[in-house]
Amino acid sequence: MHALPVEAYTSQEWLDIELKYLFSTTWQFAGFVEDVANPGDYISVQAGLNNIFIIKGRDHRLRAFHNICRHRGTQLLRAVGKTQKAITCPYHDWTYDLEGNLISVPKKESEFPNLKGELHKCDLNLHEASVDIFKGMLFVHPEKDAPSIMDFFGEVEPYLGPHKVEELIEYRSKNGEPFYTEEIKANWKIVVENYIDHYHLAHLHEGTLNMYDHAKAEFGWAGPHYWFYEPLVEDFLNDVENAAPYPLIDSVPRDQIGAYVPWLFPNIGITESESAWNTFHVLPLAPDRTLVTIRSKTMNVSEWEYTKQYSKSALSKVWTKYGNKGKYEGDKNDPMASGDFMLEDIYACEQQQKSLQSPYFSVGAQAEKGEYAIQRFQEEVKKWIEKHQ
Repeated sequence: MHALPVEAYTSQEWLDIELKYLFSTTWQFAGFVEDVANPGDYISVQAGLNNIFIIKGRDHRLRAFHNICRHRGTQLLRAVGKTQKAITCPYHDWTYDLEGNLISVPKKESEFPNLKGELHKCDLNLHEASVDIFKGMLFVHPEKDAPSIMDFFGEVEPYLGPHKVEELIEYRSKNGEPFYTEEIKANWKIVVENYIDHYHLAHLHEGTLNMYDHAKAEFGWAGPHYWFYEPLVEDFLNDVENAAPYPLIDSVPRDQIGAYVPWLFPNIGITESESAWNTFHVLPLAPDRTLVTIRSKTMNVSEWEYTKQYSKSALSKVWTKYGNKGKYEGDKNDPMASGDFMLEDIYACEQQQKSLQSPYFSVGAQAEKGEYAIQRFQEEVKKWIEKHQ
């Protein structure tokens, strides 16, 4: 009942294979379109074995390059920022324009007798990668002539929510931070499997996500991608104008309100609700460590509208009935008593990872409907690696 061996979740050898044959051969999430809004703006992302940056040129065109200088391989640009007219390597000051062309080398080196001639003989421009846009998100692919992004994601697009992402703005916390990041002590596949496992929603999250009607969930696969939808329970839907924590997203018709929670293969989830649209990006750090980054978008309305909605939500009686109750009673520092479904999930993932080391570990009979997605995901991972090895 399990398509992958335990070693796929515990060994560096397996992770190395995944980095080379899975993450280095698929479209990888990099950020939002607005992250690279003006000429000279850039972001970088780790795509398997490749660090790639996206930069907007003077012609307002987006381009992607491997983030390594052609001289000694030093990383050119840091995670995010703005450059002016050129890209200069911090190691030896080799300089490239925004289109990736080598335009100068340090004066002393250019005076070497053979260097000028060698520069003309060799192609020392930056190695190109591919960049494209899907649902307001930027994706990169390590190959210069990558397969079409719509061929890759096209099958799952009809199952995504009706949200118009380009009309939303990124939510920022009180300290101004737009990202939520968490390092989870578990293999990246365990984190994904938890995300797509419908079976656990009514059990682990019985007090934190019971505003959704889990019995009416619809889910399936479109190519290698998982899609999922479940409606709100009737009481919550009837009071959604008051109960929603943020202003309702006006591009979502009332009869389509609910939770759209697809998984875009291999490592990016989207959670789309009545008042928020989020990316859930999973990045493996080690066989037993995973970095999760969540970015959220909400309606582009005034701060006053947010304040009013928050006040209405806090007073809504449906929250007393449906939300923020921990699995167990006790200290709120205990993830299982916290009333926070993310902390509940992290706890479950880390406990599963620990169990993998036990000689008594095994996987029991899977629920025919609720857990089948886990095995299907494992089969997709295995199939993709075998295809590209």
